[in-house]
Parts: sequence; structure tokens; C-alpha cells
Amino acid sequence: MTGLRELQRQRLHEAISAAAIALFLERGFDQVPVTEVCAAAGVSKPTLFKYFPTKEDLVLHRIADHQGEAARVVRGRAPGRSPVEALRRHFLDGLARHDPVTGLNDRPEVVAYHRLVFSTPSLVARLFHHMAEDERELAGALAETLDGLTAELLAGQVLAAQRVLARRTWQLLADGAPLREVEPEAVRAAERAFALLAAQLDVPPPAP
Repeated sequence: MTGLRELQRQRLHEAISAAAIALFLERGFDQVPVTEVCAAAGVSKPTLFKYFPTKEDLVLHRIADHQGEAARVVRGRAPGRSPVEALRRHFLDGLARHDPVTGLNDRPEVVAYHRLVFSTPSLVARLFHHMAEDERELAGALAETLDGLTAELLAGQVLAAQRVLARRTWQLLADGAPLREVEPEAVRAAERAFALLAAQLDVPPPAP
């Protein structure tokens, strides 16, 4: 029974979000009130907020599976592999899978979803809130092998680089470039970004 209840809960969670995103894509995030989402999903307002603490979470829950991912990659890396190399390999694997979080996915619904997120100020603000949590988790993982300041600086740089790479790749697709042309450019950009990150760790601090 517990498993069945959890399955029902997950289905309702997805149904509410799907109804919300369909309305937001059709008319815009700010033009659709929560009450209309409730009506479309067939739930009460208290039920909706039980599943989604904020209106923005109706959209951004789709990236929830990636929360804490960078920290997990660093902690789960193979022996002898540096944190930056592990993160680089993970990002490149995501590009190869056309994982939507990398921006390299040309399915119309994915391109439209990213446009919704990137063009809505409150969603961008909420996205940065999630990124701040990821940054703290990643800094904690990096601090297991690096000094605290270096860990914090590198965590911020890694997540900023991944955000820039994903948005840049999505924008190319949104502008109409075919995926077969965008993919090699996305890989080159990722290689360059992670090379710069790796180089930062080899630069000695300035003399006092």
C-alpha cells in the first residue's frame, strides 16, 4: 500500500506540473494564475502548494533530479581522477545523451521549456536559488580534497560554466541551427571551459 500511495503521489505531482507547464507555454508564466492551474489539474490550491512550495517550482521541479549532481559526481569519481576531470567527463556524457540540462536537445517541447525558463525573471531568480544550493553542496564535496577557499571558488566557477554552456547551446538551437552542427560546437565549448577550470588549479597564488 505504501508503494501504491507513493506511485499515486508521483503521478499527481507530474500531472499538476504538466498541466501548469502547458498553460505557461501557451500564455506565459505571469499570465496564468495558480487558481487556473488548480482547475486544469483538478486539485485544490492547498493540494497544489503541498506538492509545489512556490509557483516557480511547478516549472523547475523538472530539474530536481539534477539537484546535488555535481557534488555526487565529485564524491563518486574514480580513484586518481581529479574533480574537474570527473565533472568534465560527466558533462560531456550528458552532451552525448542529449540531456536537456546541457541545452543540447532540439525537441520542440524542450526548446520551448528552456525559453520559458530563461525569459521569465522569477524563474531565473528561482533557478539561481537552486544553483546556490548546488554550489554549497559542491563546495563541501571539493573541500574534502581542497582548501576551503579554493573549493568555494571552484564550485562557483564550475556551476557558472555549466550554466553558460547550457544556455549558449540552447540559444543556438532556438535560433534554428541544426543539432548536427551545434553538437560539435557544444563539445568544443565544454572542452575549453573545463580546460580553463583545470588551469585555474595549476596557477600558484600571488606572493604576499
